[in-house]
Amino acid sequence: MEHVVFNKFMKAVSPFYKKINRQTVKEDCMSTYTIEKRKLKSLLKGPGRISITTDLWKSGQKIQYMVVTGHFIDSDWVLQKRVLNFCNVPPPHTGVIIADALSKCFIDWGIENKVSSMTVDNASYNDVCIRRLREDFSLRKRLSIGGKIFHVRCCAHILNLLVQDGLGQLGGVIDVVREGIKYLNNSESRLIEFAKIKKQLQLPSRKLILDCPTRWNSTYLMLASGLEFKDVFPRYADIDPGFHYVPTDFEWMKVEEVCKFLGIFHEITDMISGSEYPTSNIFLVELYRIKELLNEKALDPFEHIRAMTGSMSAKFDKYWGESNVLLSLGAILDPRYKMFLINHAFPVIYGEDAAPRFMAEIRDILYELFNEYVDCHVVSHSEQQRQVVKKRQNESSTSSSKKQKMTAPTVLTGKEKFHMHVSEIDRAPPEKSDLDVYLEESRYACDAKANLDVLGWWKGERLRFPILSRMAADILSVPVTTVASESTFSAGGRVIDDRRASMSVETVQMLLCGNDWIRSFHGLKNKSRESLDVAESITFEEVELPESFND
Repeated sequence: MEHVVFNKFMKAVSPFYKKINRQTVKEDCMSTYTIEKRKLKSLLKGPGRISITTDLWKSGQKIQYMVVTGHFIDSDWVLQKRVLNFCNVPPPHTGVIIADALSKCFIDWGIENKVSSMTVDNASYNDVCIRRLREDFSLRKRLSIGGKIFHVRCCAHILNLLVQDGLGQLGGVIDVVREGIKYLNNSESRLIEFAKIKKQLQLPSRKLILDCPTRWNSTYLMLASGLEFKDVFPRYADIDPGFHYVPTDFEWMKVEEVCKFLGIFHEITDMISGSEYPTSNIFLVELYRIKELLNEKALDPFEHIRAMTGSMSAKFDKYWGESNVLLSLGAILDPRYKMFLINHAFPVIYGEDAAPRFMAEIRDILYELFNEYVDCHVVSHSEQQRQVVKKRQNESSTSSSKKQKMTAPTVLTGKEKFHMHVSEIDRAPPEKSDLDVYLEESRYACDAKANLDVLGWWKGERLRFPILSRMAADILSVPVTTVASESTFSAGGRVIDDRRASMSVETVQMLLCGNDWIRSFHGLKNKSRESLDVAESITFEEVELPESFND
């Protein structure tokens, strides 16, 4: 902002440009931040509940930040996502300290009585944090169904653990491919020679991928890219005596089978990592798909696939061996599935013996939650009626007292009598509840591959199901992954670069949160933003092969 060259450039672009100092810019940013925060606070006062995702990140300056992201359905039935806080959490980073930081955030935003769920990864401190928050919320009696859906474990992290266990059974072929790509990437001349062979073989692919070993999806992409160059590896080894990273034909066959197997998990991870559409309604059917796949691969003719499946099945049973309340409720509130998916998938996921018990539990919890919403609706409706009556009495008391002696007794018209009669009928309890009617009706029929706008469906049916639609909005707003929070760290890395490393934690929060709010409020989202968020959550390095070179 104060650099000489920058100011010369701006002066050339606009003769009316006047130099602005750093302090003025900071004050303008702070003013905008304050205005946008006020707007967001007003938006968060809507009738629905708010789901939270949170995660920790350490900057290059070794400062630990916590991002808190809120998810909710707005009055237009659009899923909204906002970064509420990007704050420094001083050490030690225990569950108690993180819980206290989150409580302060909720109070600051005025949502301490509106939080419905917390989606977090499997770090041990998160278990302590959630337990502490659940106790606090329980004291205020603000948790639905006793907090059964309050703690949501990030499904993407569980899939990562599950597949990592499977990859551990693959042997050294992963290391061979990884070290081979590292070797090539260490020298431009090696990449040029490798690219020449690729060109001779007329292979279309232009990139190798070097993975992050702790992220299975990046390992999958590395193996898939390496598989495309499997004919190049041995030919390159012939001209470079130092290249000892050539998998055997049998190892390439293993890689090919594993990539087919993991491709399904990669597809599912991408699907549930979105933040602009509901995910709580779509994962149960994918869980059913995973369990079917594991059961099938347990009998695979290849020993390494059976070994992978055994490890992955053990991890599956550890995290998903008991019925997941949120995933089940989300599926039921998807008109394509209702109870039909529960009845069909539970015997496969949990076994024929345990399935009936879990199905009965989910049905009981479903009605328990619905009855809570009925009670809230009755209280809210009664309060609204009381306010309307009181207002009418106040408005009419003054004018009626003056004319009381002069006017004849009021005679109701036929239309007014009809409306009084209808009001009495409306106040009478219906024979069947919203939930009963919804479950008894046939499911929404559509093509298996069609994408249903489930929020749009509920928006259209909200007058028929006034109570159930409110419950559906709160359940469908719960994300099943923390990808929305993790993607904020990519923005954090861009803000806190080497040249701006001395910014205060308050300034960092102002820039990151303010940017998120402005883009969201004014519709400045990139068309590919969601895909970028997913991509940024996969850590890997692309190794670009040279296109042109001198022979």
